[in-house]
Order: sequence, then C-alpha cells, then structure tokens
Amino acid sequence: MIRTEHLTKRYHTATVVDDVTFDVRPGEVLGFLGPNGAGKTTTMRMLAGFLTPSAGRASICGHDVEQDALAAKSCLGYLPEGAPAYGEMTVQQFLAFVADLRGLAGTRRARLHYVIERLQLGSVLGQSIETLSKGYRRRVGLAQAIMHDPAVLILDEPTDGLDPNQKHEVRTLINEMARDKIIVISTHILEEVDAVCNRAIIIARGRIVADDSPQGLAAKSRYHNAVSVRLERAEQLAAARAAISALPAVQEVEVTEREVRLTALPRAGATILPAVSELAARQGLAFKELHLESGRLDEVFRTITA
Repeated sequence: MIRTEHLTKRYHTATVVDDVTFDVRPGEVLGFLGPNGAGKTTTMRMLAGFLTPSAGRASICGHDVEQDALAAKSCLGYLPEGAPAYGEMTVQQFLAFVADLRGLAGTRRARLHYVIERLQLGSVLGQSIETLSKGYRRRVGLAQAIMHDPAVLILDEPTDGLDPNQKHEVRTLINEMARDKIIVISTHILEEVDAVCNRAIIIARGRIVADDSPQGLAAKSRYHNAVSVRLERAEQLAAARAAISALPAVQEVEVTEREVRLTALPRAGATILPAVSELAARQGLAFKELHLESGRLDEVFRTITA
C-alpha cells in the first residue's frame, strides 16, 4: 500500500503541497491530475523519497519513506519527470548498470531481456542515451523503473514524448502490470486516465479537490447523459435545434456547425435519449450518428480546478 498522511511541502512562504492524505491499494491504478503548478510532481517526489516533506509522512509497502528509506525504495519503481539518465552510457550499459544497482543476481538476464523486449529497445542498445529521441529516452526511463519488478510504480508523465503507437504499447503494459501492482500515474492527458486508471485524484493549489473513479468524475459533468446528434444535412440544424430545445427535459442545446452536430443537455436527473430519438424519427431528421454521452472529464477538470 501507498499511504500519505497530511503530506505538506513549503518553500519559504509558499505552500506547494497542503495537507494531502490518501491511500492506494494493490490493483489500483491512480491517475494523479492537476494543472501546472498544482503540486503533482512535488507530491510524487516526496512519495519516492527525493524530497523531504515539511510536515506529514508517506509510506511505501509499510516502510516510511524517511525513516526506512532503503526498504521503501526497494519496493518502488520511479519514473521521474524528464527521465534523467547517464547520457554518455549506451542503453545496454545503462540498463545493465540499473540491474546491478538493484541487486538482480539470478534474475538479471531474464529481467534485462524482458524490459528490452517489452519497451522495444533492441534497435538502440548500442546507442548512447544522449543521442536518443525524447520518445526513446522515455522508454529507457520506464525500463529502469520496472527493471526489478517492483510492487509499486510511480510514473510521472509516462507517455510524454511518445508517438500514438508507443503510447498504446505503454498503456497496454501498464494495464498488464496493474493486476498485481500499485501504480500511480501523473498525467495531463485525460484520455490516459480513461485508458488505464480505475481511480483519479485531482489536485489544485496543493490540495485534493476530487477523488473518484473516472466514471464517477465524468458523472459530475454537465454532459452526463447528454445526447449528441450528427445530422447529414446542415440545412436541418436550425429546425432540429428548435424542436429538441422544446422538449421538457432538455436544459440546453449546443450547436457545432462545422460538424453539423447538436448536443442536447438534460435537466438535472432527466433522461432524454428516448425523447430525442423519437423526435428525430418523427421529424424525419437524417442523422449520421446519435449517441449518449457518459460525461466529459475535461469539463469536470476545468470546473474543479478553476
């Protein structure tokens, strides 16, 4: 388990992390979200033992990160912001160095083979890290984090700099590892939360402002249970908007003319999909798409952190 209790970090008169308390249990993939400067990276650095809290405490697998630092770090794989590494080393040398630092004796060869294959690093093993692209440096950073098969992973922007295919591979890897690990991911990519996380904490101005599943957060959106209709003919937009707006359970209708799309937002607690569907059929509206929205995380994020 990861546990933080009243974790606080101050720099002179500025409080960057303010009384943060949460637990993360095995099987949870926690998305740690917040705007720039919210305190995400500072919290993760304190969890990883790289920064000393001004107040409060944190523990990894029962080991206090200050009082029992070596034991805590032995349970932890950490991918920091920027994925720092020894630039003059080749990828092969660096990964072998990490394996030796982690004390991998009998499993050394197997773990090296696993991380090289899983992160697709075979083609750059002989290349110095300083000459790698940002995406490859990120993959090397992730490889060192999982080298010793830790019980806990703390990943700061794990897909930063990766192309779409590489992002998919890393997200697949995270989903595979989540079965028996505790994983905390700091990210500003909300689609990543939907893709890999089963819990999300939003932090703003150093304090936790939301803690829920991604689905629970989406349900707080004004677009929860909204109905989106994409019409075939732009000339039907005005009439369709007027007809849908007149439905008693509809609060508001938004129009996106470029996409020939209407989004009908329901009144609190209302369900409008059947009424919109029936109206579309009755009015003879030709539409390419009609779907029910679960909510929009980006809208919830902006509302909570404003």
